Amino acid sequence: MNERSRERVAWHFIAADEAATRLQASYDQGLAAGEVLNRRALHGENRITQKPGKGALLRFALQFVQPLVLVLLLAGVVTAVLGEWVDSGVIFGVTLINAVIGFIQEGRAEDALAALARSVSSEVTVLRDGCKQRLPSTELVPGDVVLLAAGDKVPADLRLFRAKDLQAIESALTGESTAVAKHGDVLPEATVLADRCNMAYAGTVMITGRGAGVVVDTGDRTETGRISQLIAEAPDLTTPLTRKMAVFSNWLLIAIGLLAVLTFIVGMWRGSSAFEMFMAAVALAVGAIPEGLPAAMTITLAIGVARMAKRRAIIRKLPAVETLGSTTIICSDKTGTLTENQMTVRELYAGGVQTTVSGSGYAPEGKLGDGSEIAGALRECLLAGVLCNDAALSKEEAGSEGKDLREHGEQWTIVGDPTEGALIVVARKAGLDEATLHKRFPRHDEIPFDSTRQYMATAHEIDGQRLAYFKGALEQLLPRSRQMLDASGEPVALRSEEIENAARAMAREGLRVLAIARLTSTTTKTLPALDEHSADAGLEFIGLVGMIDPPRPKAIAAVATCHAAGITVKMITGDHAVTALSIARKLDIIKDGETALTGVELAAFDDQQLRRVVTEVNVFARVEPEQKLRLVRALQANGEVVAMTGDGVNDAPALKQADIGIAMGLAGTEVAKDAADMVLTDDDFAAIEAAVEEGRGVYDNLVKFITWTLPTNFGEGLVILAAVVAGATLPITPLQILWINMTTAVFLGLMLAFEPIEANVMQRSPRRPGTPILDSALVWRIVLVSLLLLAGAFGLFLRELSLGNPLAEARTVALNVFVVVEAMYLFNCRSLTRSALHVGLFSNPAIWYGVLTMAVLQALLTYLPLLNRLFATAPIGVRQWLEIAAVGLLAYIVVGVEKRLREVRQAH
Repeated sequence: MNERSRERVAWHFIAADEAATRLQASYDQGLAAGEVLNRRALHGENRITQKPGKGALLRFALQFVQPLVLVLLLAGVVTAVLGEWVDSGVIFGVTLINAVIGFIQEGRAEDALAALARSVSSEVTVLRDGCKQRLPSTELVPGDVVLLAAGDKVPADLRLFRAKDLQAIESALTGESTAVAKHGDVLPEATVLADRCNMAYAGTVMITGRGAGVVVDTGDRTETGRISQLIAEAPDLTTPLTRKMAVFSNWLLIAIGLLAVLTFIVGMWRGSSAFEMFMAAVALAVGAIPEGLPAAMTITLAIGVARMAKRRAIIRKLPAVETLGSTTIICSDKTGTLTENQMTVRELYAGGVQTTVSGSGYAPEGKLGDGSEIAGALRECLLAGVLCNDAALSKEEAGSEGKDLREHGEQWTIVGDPTEGALIVVARKAGLDEATLHKRFPRHDEIPFDSTRQYMATAHEIDGQRLAYFKGALEQLLPRSRQMLDASGEPVALRSEEIENAARAMAREGLRVLAIARLTSTTTKTLPALDEHSADAGLEFIGLVGMIDPPRPKAIAAVATCHAAGITVKMITGDHAVTALSIARKLDIIKDGETALTGVELAAFDDQQLRRVVTEVNVFARVEPEQKLRLVRALQANGEVVAMTGDGVNDAPALKQADIGIAMGLAGTEVAKDAADMVLTDDDFAAIEAAVEEGRGVYDNLVKFITWTLPTNFGEGLVILAAVVAGATLPITPLQILWINMTTAVFLGLMLAFEPIEANVMQRSPRRPGTPILDSALVWRIVLVSLLLLAGAFGLFLRELSLGNPLAEARTVALNVFVVVEAMYLFNCRSLTRSALHVGLFSNPAIWYGVLTMAVLQALLTYLPLLNRLFATAPIGVRQWLEIAAVGLLAYIVVGVEKRLREVRQAH
């Protein structure tokens, strides 16, 4: 083989014999041992190359390279320079805890490629030197002849040259929800991946039949390998929160630096010494830096993670919690995400009568029609569906296959073709047990399903007479039928037009239609052996079965809630357009008259055209992995915050590219889970709605904390600046500032992380990506409270000095003003738009625990001699406490009035 043969080739467009010639392969003998060694030297092992991930040490170090953490480190350095080693140690300790939490949450972020390698690692039967051999799949090379049987995982990309009743499940790669029949015929060059029935792709599974194919691509060159490259190329995106916090931190650093420089310049201008002004500038910087903010952000996100876990959403990366609250578009895969990934019979047409079927999925729960006795043509239709069938229905018990199913109840599964499984389930709903029927009416002969023949037949002896049941495509069985059964099960004249109309009605509903017929002998009790000409003798048409992979029960309500929250839901699937549109209408993702775009149509658009189209269309069908990636990127280029859901290997690149990737925990592949930021433990789209709600709540609580903490920092800075400008002694020392900042952040501010989600959170529109963390109203409120703190603390400080009280006592009053005002302001921050009474005084008990703890700490700081010596404080009297309380109450009232006035203005 030369290098030219390694170029990507449309193997499905090439005849099997020509493929053998190009690959210099022999279908009868396979490759010779010497040739295998040569090809392995050229192509390498059949495994996916793993992109080297970041080492643990580097990943841990990168936790510190964030603006907020750098601000925190700066505070630690400043306190160390001041010689306050205990406080410096506390700050560095908080930083370390923050880094450890982030490191643990993100530790598995680069496992996607390893999972891909595992997905194609297996044993395989190969023909070499004319002999069958069982080898590890990693030893395959292009040109190897692979023999396939039911249950085999395909080890590489194969061009099939022989297929006998061969069917594959390819949903993990293509999104196709039903089994795909395979053959060896040539297909048009433009055939999309999901329709290349003469190919078998690495990582997919054969469920019936036997076949053989020649290896055309291995390792990174397989379709699965190409997906691994797409995952590797997708950047690790920053989230809306991290981007906003980075901008916020940069502005904060600039503001702190300018204030510190201004303090130094003003003090020098007033004649103070450079050392004094340097210490004043340091005090201002320590006061203005919100030391508790990085820790508060991490802890608030971690609390959100715990809350989401209770609602069946596992977060793998902390910032993903908030990203959900910013999501503007959810791009959802159909199969297994919006739907059950379990074929379900919805309608039956037998004897000219249409019967609806209730229930969903593989659980045999539901009824046919009004639940009356099943008889006549309908019973014959169900009986034929069970007997002309190679699938099996089973129930998993709790804990089987390593799963804890106690929370999910009984898990019914199908072994074999999901379409045949659906026929067993509908028969069970009618009271027909397949094991009993197979034992009572054993199979005597069969015609296996063939993709060219498009039907299957089995022969049985029933009530002393031999007959054969046929199941397959309507266009194959109806022309071969000479009669049909009426409702009572008696043969009558065939009504072809009526049958075709019933089939079209089912198809319009997105149902997959199967035809059922039988062959009986009118002269003897026996039938000749079944062959491909048996149907030509004249069939009796029994009925039609319409089935679909149904929407998840809670998905309709979840989509409606997303729409109410201003979030657009788009379906991106590898399934057929008719099926996708039918499910989308049931879920109200689209309205009547809206259409879908297919992968072939998408391929014709350039990036600019795609950016326009993607805003107008909500269903994309027959889409390939690269196109899912393009769609996500096009939406992001339009400024959208995109969440992408999926469960298959084909979803993984888009999951990683999206602002937040959401994988299915039960049905999802390991590849999808490892590429995602969040995993749904019950695979229910409704859990996304709950996660979005939690994400919005987390963001609200973060904004509440920032709105609460900044007035303290700015107020402390303003007090220092005012003292310098006035030529007065500093009202609070750097050590006292650290006490205020660290204790109140932990025991007051962090209590906001436990605030319940506000009632109207899912009636708001999503925050646009460019929106700043703090709007103008909150900025004004921060300035207002900062000025109140300046007036209260500096004013009472000067008052104490004017009364002749010691400096330590005056500073203690100023220090307690900050703490009391922060405590009173905390209640106003429980809701940024409504009063504390509106949200309920006791709806967040943590607030009261925090205030009580802070009161005890302040009492100790004020009256305990040891702390008096350490922090230069002094005991104060009842008068002073009353004045401090009055300042706190005034601040609470002023902010409450400001919120009320703003609410009234917005109402008008």
